[in-house]
Amino acid sequence: MLKKTVALLERTEDFLLALSLFVIIFLALLQILLRNAFGFGFLWAESVLKILVLWIALLGAMVATREGHHIKIDLLDRFLSPLLLLFIRRLTSAFSAFICGLAAYYSADLVYYEFLDSTVAFGIVPVWLCQIIMPVAFCVMGLRFFSQCWKQ
Repeated sequence: MLKKTVALLERTEDFLLALSLFVIIFLALLQILLRNAFGFGFLWAESVLKILVLWIALLGAMVATREGHHIKIDLLDRFLSPLLLLFIRRLTSAFSAFICGLAAYYSADLVYYEFLDSTVAFGIVPVWLCQIIMPVAFCVMGLRFFSQCWKQ
């Protein structure tokens, strides 16, 4: 049951990442076409594109963390013994989980205050709804880093 849930979440991440990229490309090209050919464009398009860049960055970070392709420095791999290297990897995974946990907490705090302020991003879409990816992504990445402490 847990493996099916995790697989569904992973497919959802991949789908949202691909959808966001498609919408960015389509909307940007449409905006260019409308401005150059007809002299107008959608007023809300720039705001949507900025928000989607945030979503792509964080969804991409989630996928990279899931697949172990996140940014890391493996300079010590050549010089340390396998046992010491395992300890260092577990330590860095735990530290990364801690930092992601802090980022999740403070970004959730930001989203909460945006919810209280009822600020609008574009149209009728509230800012907090656009920013909800931040605490979710940092929480998921933190959990993945924490699980890497034991998998290595």
